[in-house]
Amino acid sequence: MQETLQNNTKKEGTGALDLKMFINGEWVNSTSGEKRDVLNPATGEVIAKAAEGTQGDVDAAVEAAKYAFYEGGWWGTPAVERARILFKIADKIEEKAEELAALETLDNGKPLREARFDIADSAACFRYYAGLATKPTGQTFEVPDGQQAMVVREPIGVCGQIVPWNFPLMMSAWKLAPALAAGNSVVFKPSEITPVTAVKLFEIMDEVGLPKGVANLVLGAGPVVGQAIAEHEEIDKVAFTGGTATGRKIMEASLGNLKKVTLELGGKSPNIVFADSDFETAVDYALYGIFCNQGQVCSAGSRLLLEESIYDQFIASLTAKAKKIKVGSGSDENSQMGPIVSEAHMNKILSYIQIGKEEGAKLIVGGNRIKEEGMDKGYFVEPTIFVDTTPDMRIVQEEIFGPVLVVQKFKDEAEALRLANDTKYGLAGAVFTNDIAKAYRVIKKVRAGITWINSYHPTYNEAPWGGFKQSGNGRELGTFGYEAYTEVKQINNNLDIQPTGWFDEE
Repeated sequence: MQETLQNNTKKEGTGALDLKMFINGEWVNSTSGEKRDVLNPATGEVIAKAAEGTQGDVDAAVEAAKYAFYEGGWWGTPAVERARILFKIADKIEEKAEELAALETLDNGKPLREARFDIADSAACFRYYAGLATKPTGQTFEVPDGQQAMVVREPIGVCGQIVPWNFPLMMSAWKLAPALAAGNSVVFKPSEITPVTAVKLFEIMDEVGLPKGVANLVLGAGPVVGQAIAEHEEIDKVAFTGGTATGRKIMEASLGNLKKVTLELGGKSPNIVFADSDFETAVDYALYGIFCNQGQVCSAGSRLLLEESIYDQFIASLTAKAKKIKVGSGSDENSQMGPIVSEAHMNKILSYIQIGKEEGAKLIVGGNRIKEEGMDKGYFVEPTIFVDTTPDMRIVQEEIFGPVLVVQKFKDEAEALRLANDTKYGLAGAVFTNDIAKAYRVIKKVRAGITWINSYHPTYNEAPWGGFKQSGNGRELGTFGYEAYTEVKQINNNLDIQPTGWFDEE
């Protein structure tokens, strides 16, 4: 088993962690021998050297996963045994919670308090699917002709899984837990930007005795490793979370063997606030909806829709509070917002802010890179708010994936819904009002898969996660997430065994 990350191999005296891949139960370097620098976004310093995977590494991982599934007998492992392993994984995550949170913050940049929630949620996800693994899933039904008919669910086979950088460990849990609970084997790729806690999770799975080859970790770039996973004809299903453009490429690449595909993609989600809402609660959630995790959340409430009668008052309060958000290193317990995950993504966000200015939107908060002492080498962007926007602006229509809020104004329910649904996305949305009838009336017409009334962002392992329109297809989490990793088989048992007589001679 690979050494724990605190004592991991040092690289050229730099103190950087040496991250290997996990294939067929062994910790290995890439067949190319190449390494990628992994940076702390708060400082720009190298914190790890990660193996740079290749097509050959994916092939080896697929071969191991296929052998473990069939010859190794993983798919026939009793559900209670699979559950036992998942419970152990959950226990180990909780046991190492502080270490994992610190590593998540170091790698991703998010504040420690957010990382701790992510770690707890990851453990809860493994525990939820451990419990679900042993629950009834089949059907029996009456049919004619002396037959007994039933439906059973079976694992799909070898599953490729590709996760993003915004919730590295939690997204890993969301995919690995249901896949393993259902009896599949896995070839797993974390983001090349944030691979640290994925390596730690695979250490845990190795430690608790997951049979070799059942879960395989391949590190590396999306266009190489991710593409190889999506195209591989021995992979039966691919699950991807990330941007919509990449999701299209994943779907196209999967056509070779018509593999099953689950995509959780981008969003430009509306947060609708009516005048009769609880004012302070609505302001609080408007901030939380966009500035949590530096706005790097697929379901972020990045479009704030305000009823015109409260617009001025709401903007004044929102602006005052946004300016007080403490931005700093995620490792600082006092930080409320950390750095952007990478320099490239920071520059993308800054370019969108410039686009907003050029389109004629009014910038009322933030809009700049923070270069104060102590943050000058990191990738920090101020909480940013635009008003006086129009629906055709790019900053209103396109996913920025950062701490940038665009505000729109509406007169009535009909206009609120027109604005809310006027994008190609349909991932999430919220309604704030004290009129419960109005709340249900409006939320049912918001074309999105994840919605809230008088809150924003609460996420539960028990509930399905996924979107409408170009926000993806399929669902993760809940029983839906488990079923997404199963095939449905019909079995008909003849209880009246005798010839049909169909072709008897007269």
